[in-house]
Amino acid sequence: MRKSRKNYTPQEKDAILKRHLVDRVLVSDLCDQYGLQPNVFYRWQKEFFENGSAAFEKQQSVLNKAEQK
Repeated sequence: MRKSRKNYTPQEKDAILKRHLVDRVLVSDLCDQYGLQPNVFYRWQKEFFENGSAAFEKQQSVLNKAEQK
């Protein structure tokens, strides 16, 4: 049976990335702890470097609109 997809808030994504970038926690440890695939983590990191925290805010507003329908 498939697991349901976990949606992370922009604040959660920021916190996870900061643990890697500031606290130097290994990506593999973070992925194990949060149940992430490494490619998801690296996509978040790429979006963060390209757009800062605003990258995650856009996605959250789209999700909120979809949930309201």
